[in-house]
This record gives sequence, C-alpha cells and structure tokens, in this order.
Amino acid sequence: MARAKEPSGGRLVVITGVTRGLGRALAEGMARTGHRVVGCGRTAEAITHLRKVLGHPHDLAELDVTHDHSVKAWADRLLAEHGPPDLLINNAAIINRNARLWEVPAEDFDRVIDVNIKGVANVIRHFVPAMVTRGSGVIANLSSGWGRSTSPEVAPYCASKWAIEGLTRALAQELPSGMAAVPVNPGIIDTEMLRSCFGGSASSYPDPTEWARAAVPFFLGLGPADNGRPATVPGHHDED
Repeated sequence: MARAKEPSGGRLVVITGVTRGLGRALAEGMARTGHRVVGCGRTAEAITHLRKVLGHPHDLAELDVTHDHSVKAWADRLLAEHGPPDLLINNAAIINRNARLWEVPAEDFDRVIDVNIKGVANVIRHFVPAMVTRGSGVIANLSSGWGRSTSPEVAPYCASKWAIEGLTRALAQELPSGMAAVPVNPGIIDTEMLRSCFGGSASSYPDPTEWARAAVPFFLGLGPADNGRPATVPGHHDED
C-alpha cells in the first residue's frame, strides 16, 4: 500500500485493534482519505509494520485494551498531544474457538469478556470525558449480527456482543446533545475471526479491504442523529 497522504483538515480517529482485519482496513482507509489515525494493537511487530505503512502523522501504539492502567496512560498521552477524538471506534475483539458453552474453558470465556466488553469500557472510560467536555464526537462500538441473534458454539462471543449493544445504548442516554454512541454491526467479512468459525467458506464473503470502501464513509457519516440507534454497515450481510 502507498503511504497515506498528509491529513489536511481531516478528523482525528481513534481505532482499537488496528493490526489486522477490520481494524487495519479502517486505519488504512481513514489515513488514505486524509484523516489522522490514532490506533493500538497487541502485536508489537504488526504495529511497527503499520507505522511504516501509514507514516507521519499517524500515531500507533502497542497496547492491550484489557489493561486499564495502560489504556489510561495511552489516552492521557494522546489527549495531551492530539486532543479529543472526533471519532472513537472500539473495534478490538476476539472470539472463542467453536465449542458448546459447557466445553469452553473458563480462561477462554474470561478472555472474550475481558477484551470484548471490559476493553471497550476501559477505552470509553479514558477518552469519553474529554469528548464530553468538548461537547462533540462519535463513539462507534463494533457489535455483530451475533449481538442481535445467536448461533451455537459461539455463546461467549454472542454474550459479549449482546452486552455491547446494551452498553452502547445505555451510554447513548448518558451523553450530552451533539454527541453519539452507536452500536455498529460490520456485517460478514472474510477475517481470521470468521475463518475460525466458518472455515474455508469464509472466503465467499468480502475481504476487509473491500469492506472498508463502504465502511470508512459510513463511520465518518455517523452523527448526533444516530445516537443510540443500532446500525449496520451498508451492503453487507446482517450478521458476523
């Protein structure tokens, strides 16, 4: 990919989980269209590579969103250097290996909940107060079709995404006018996560780069009128 152009009058977009899949596609798409990307991911090597791809002035950090103290330090630095984000996208998530609920090891269940729910809350806790003080900004929390329906062998993931739907709609009721919190179903995309569930059939769905062509303008188009309204990226199946 060619290095992103220098943002000029673009928005400040914070994205979690930028090292692969939808998060990386969003980061590259936002940067390519002139917006400044601040992102995090758990894999140091992947973060280093993405820094080279995106270049200046984008700001990428190695971070595990389940560590509240680390998220606080990251947010404090970013708010001091960049100010509050215009768009905060909580994308980081994992899924359990396919198994009936009673066969999912406790540590696997805990990790899904820690990343998919607690990680989102940690990021909100440390970024949203500055957005509220400014009185503007959009928080988009990635949900799933499995946050609005269910499927066997992914009960922990379903539980986490149903929680994101409720958490986001409750947050929407707490925000001042002029802001928005939106639960977003991205659709069915050919990612590592989907392949872990669907196997080879995942390849019949769009890849993240193709998805991002519609997703980037969709996320940028969210505003106060969307506050608390479940949304789905257009042009994609209504499940994950």
